Amino acid sequence: MSVELRHLRYFIAVADELHFGRAAERLGISQPPLSQQIRQLEGSIGVQLLRRSNRRVELTEAGRAFLAEARAILEQTDQAIELAQRVARGQAGELRIGFTASTPLSSRIPRTISAFRKTRPDVHLRLEEQPTLQQIDALMDRRLHLGIIRPAPLPPALEAHALFSDPLVAVMRRDHPLLATLPQGGRLSLSALAEEPFVVFNRSAGIGIYDQIVALCMAANFSPRISQEAAEPSTIIGLVSAGMGVSVLPASYEHINVEGVAYVPLLDAGADSGIQMVQRRDERSPLVAEFARMLLTEAKRGDGSASRHPLAH
Repeated sequence: MSVELRHLRYFIAVADELHFGRAAERLGISQPPLSQQIRQLEGSIGVQLLRRSNRRVELTEAGRAFLAEARAILEQTDQAIELAQRVARGQAGELRIGFTASTPLSSRIPRTISAFRKTRPDVHLRLEEQPTLQQIDALMDRRLHLGIIRPAPLPPALEAHALFSDPLVAVMRRDHPLLATLPQGGRLSLSALAEEPFVVFNRSAGIGIYDQIVALCMAANFSPRISQEAAEPSTIIGLVSAGMGVSVLPASYEHINVEGVAYVPLLDAGADSGIQMVQRRDERSPLVAEFARMLLTEAKRGDGSASRHPLAH
């Protein structure tokens, strides 16, 4: 016969009271079944836990040792039950969120994270910076609960919700001749860069931006001449500063301050990059639902940042 939790509860009650009658009353059962359960417990483990006489009940040495462990087991069981209930209510657990390199640069994302941590202080929020393609793979493998990505083709098992749009800007050296022809606050047509070498994300690092830049250039009647690819936005901007070419990046990267670089808004239709929240269609976690709700609410509020100078550097 195996030892069950009820055996431990019955034994602890008898050990506390050292009297079968009082222990039975405390447990809300009659004395004979209680005595039978204690005998079953002792038989299961092959050890006498209690000495009984007509006048008293006392713990054996083995009983005292068993009592301490029995209390610990019940306490851990109660804690496990409470934790499971809190996780089911969305009050505890772990939430794994993926994000691309630029998304924290928008105030919407940090605001959501801060608000979620205040309302769910017992939830371990694990944030992982990953390119869009890696996030998609991690969501499919359930290594992420939710991703914040640039638009990309998604498997049927995933669903996306638009959060906000990030305008695209041309990234150029400040001494580029084209800038001298622009009025203050002017915008640039992408076709003006048709003869320029381009520095872009490699597809594994930024599939959404890479494909969008190529599509925008094709819409402007030219195919971009790619001179250099890089995985990090700071590397791309640094290469532009070094004269390796021009680039097109989301305006959120203007916060990366590299001397001698200008960020110029584009005139072209569709010159903006969306930010999406992605999760599995079969996701049922209340934590994911709560974070998603807060993120969508913050997205509707707007960025709240001041407008950028078109030739920021």
